[in-house]
Amino acid sequence: MVNFLKDRQMLMLFGGVVALLIVATIIGRLLRMRAKSDSARSTIDNLNARINAWWVMSFVFTLSLLTGGLGSVILFGFLSFSALREFITLTPTRPADHRALFWVFFVIVPLQYYLVATHWYGLFSILIPVYAFLFIPSRIALSGDPERFLERSAKIQWGLMICVYCLSHVPALLMVKVLNFEGKQARLLFFLVVVVQMSDVLQYVWGKLAGKTKIAPVISPSKTWAGFLGGILTATALGACLWWITPFNPWQAALMAFIITILGFLGGLTMSAIKRDRGVKDYGASIAGHGGVLDRIDSLCFAGPVFFHLVRYYF
Repeated sequence: MVNFLKDRQMLMLFGGVVALLIVATIIGRLLRMRAKSDSARSTIDNLNARINAWWVMSFVFTLSLLTGGLGSVILFGFLSFSALREFITLTPTRPADHRALFWVFFVIVPLQYYLVATHWYGLFSILIPVYAFLFIPSRIALSGDPERFLERSAKIQWGLMICVYCLSHVPALLMVKVLNFEGKQARLLFFLVVVVQMSDVLQYVWGKLAGKTKIAPVISPSKTWAGFLGGILTATALGACLWWITPFNPWQAALMAFIITILGFLGGLTMSAIKRDRGVKDYGASIAGHGGVLDRIDSLCFAGPVFFHLVRYYF
């Protein structure tokens, strides 16, 4: 069981996050007071909305760790449920799919996180990609509606893989057994979340400061090469500086940070492509300034499983 309160380094880290948010809040307010043009006010208002949302998300994340590993599992289980709901809402289904969706939301999702909570790695790793993969189309077929059958099955399966299976690897870091690192797994979760989410923020900042050439203007107009390179390199340096809270040495921490920031970027771009295909800007509006839950965790969905397996196999 992770004991967050007894880990002095973790307490220092969260104190640093709070201090950073306080500074960001003050800067945001000062910039808002000095903004003169409508475009400048709009950009700063968006930035302040993101900072306010980060206050809420940091509080919830800290609360989950204070309750131990179970709190983190419950938190990410809720995030998976909410993200999957947003995804399914955005990709309409037919009445014949409703019974399959009942199994997905109220059986498969809770069972996946139960396996995380009980450290049942063997079944956790194959429940969704094997058993749920076979069950979902079978259940839909039993409903007797063949119209666009493959497309309907694929949408549900893909949403389940991204929103539940991939994201469940983040709290699963608490079950990883690393030599001479027992009881400190919460630091791995902190490292992953902070590096990936700061990469998103830094890409946004670098893009606003120096971004001109867009990477994929139709899919994600805000992503630029300057933002991508500046954000990835800065977040990689941040990851290297945090090596002391991990089982990695400095160059390993930098390599891990580089890998997960690249995957985070690809996750954001891929999920943006789905939004553009459906003709919407955000997956939802549950988080002020950030859109929906899936808009905030898309990068974690791609980075989480790869980081988990790199740690498990090599450390």
